[in-house]
Amino acid sequence: MSGPDDAKVRRRASRAAGPAGDAGETTPSAVTIPAPSRAAVRAVRPAGPPPRRQPNARKTAQLAGAVGLAASVLLGGLVATLAVQHRHADAAQQRDERFIDTAVQTVLNMYTYTPDTINEQVDRFVAGTSGPLRDTMAANAENLKALLRETKHSSEAVINAKALEGVDNVSGNASVLVAMRATATDVDGVNKPSQPYALRVIVHEDDAGNMSAYDLKWPDGSR
Repeated sequence: MSGPDDAKVRRRASRAAGPAGDAGETTPSAVTIPAPSRAAVRAVRPAGPPPRRQPNARKTAQLAGAVGLAASVLLGGLVATLAVQHRHADAAQQRDERFIDTAVQTVLNMYTYTPDTINEQVDRFVAGTSGPLRDTMAANAENLKALLRETKHSSEAVINAKALEGVDNVSGNASVLVAMRATATDVDGVNKPSQPYALRVIVHEDDAGNMSAYDLKWPDGSR
């Protein structure tokens, strides 16, 4: 059997040159097989999948930048759209409130007066009207002043409720319902029982944005 030393050093018979002699004169010589170098060991790699290629950092950065820019543009457009919608909603709400305020002021001007302020109150009421209502009131303003001065009555209006029925953007008219109570005081200073009233005021908005009472109706349609 071969020992471990025989794997590294193998011996073979050799003889010197010359005539053949006795077999016992043969001198063995050693042959050394060198061990593999470390470089050779490193060169031998186990079989397996090839190494992954490193991604292109520059292209990745450019792609990320493009995606970020697109997201920023999209977000900016969304914010701008919401801001415009918010401004439009605010403008519409303010316009509705102006329609209501105009109707309320019209009713207050019509039902609030004293003997000493008849002229101013009637003129203020007429100045806040337009269309058919202005035509009617302007033609009867002096007669109305004379009647109220003669009775020497006073009146005070209190608004109980108000609501916008609707707006016609083509004509620029809005219908506003106003509920109020008016308390009259006679010449002796005695207050009469207050009377409830409900009116439908048609408010007109002109091209310049000015609003005025265009017509007056009671909810049942009478004037």
